[in-house]
Amino acid sequence: MEEKQRARQLIEILHQTYPDAGTTLNAVSAWELLVGAILASQCTDERVNKITPHLFAAYPTLAETAAADLTDIEEIIRSCGIYRNKAKAIKGSAQIILEEHGGQLPRTREQLLELPGVGRKIANLILGDAFGGQAVVVDTHCARISRLLGLTAEKDPVKIERDLEAVLPPDSYTDWGHFMVFHGRSICKARCRDCTACPLLELCAYGSQQDLAAKEAGDCV
Repeated sequence: MEEKQRARQLIEILHQTYPDAGTTLNAVSAWELLVGAILASQCTDERVNKITPHLFAAYPTLAETAAADLTDIEEIIRSCGIYRNKAKAIKGSAQIILEEHGGQLPRTREQLLELPGVGRKIANLILGDAFGGQAVVVDTHCARISRLLGLTAEKDPVKIERDLEAVLPPDSYTDWGHFMVFHGRSICKARCRDCTACPLLELCAYGSQQDLAAKEAGDCV
């Protein structure tokens, strides 16, 4: 089967399986999503969603965040790990957005990448989920499952992103990242993937290569 056709079929099934798939970070603005994404590095979204209400209550605006005492931000976000670096990134990003972008998050990947603590994954998240664009977010779920499906053989996130852009319909780039997170948490888990329950099995390069006994027993690795 031609790869673009297979990708379209995968997306159709994923839409049916996860109709409500979307970002799992709670945010009501592009700024809040950016902060949540910075905090989510090496931290679960569940933990981030417990921290951000306290942070935004203490500093509800960009200006207040930019002027905040760094140690106060650190104290609020301490439980999310590498909190000192994240506090610097949040405060520094607020300052740059105010000083260089008129208080509005930049809308290009290049400008987003100039913000402290923002890499390509976060920039793509903002472009897709905050601004309604199309960008593939290559996190650990996306990288791992896309390889299993046979849509890429790469390990470098940028190369994976390019491979996916070559086969996925352009209007599904953002959805793909969401689908991979939901699928990775429910069925295709890193330590114990359940191939027998997977709706993508017949289209999956990895799943189609497993023998029936392994599938029936479950494929925990």
